[in-house]
Amino acid sequence: MFGLLPNIGVPELILILVLALVIFGPGKLPEVGRAIGKSIREFKKATSEVKEELESTVKE
Repeated sequence: MFGLLPNIGVPELILILVLALVIFGPGKLPEVGRAIGKSIREFKKATSEVKEELESTVKE
């Protein structure tokens, strides 16, 4: 997954964090982080389930 993203260095990461802080504010930022983390976990779970299903189908 991360191979598809361009290389993000420290300056770019700081810029993204500052922009997120300005856009969402310090009160909403933890909620946004939790929502993003939950979305990533659900995406990984769904992709692993699809992968397992495909592997079981190929074995049959």
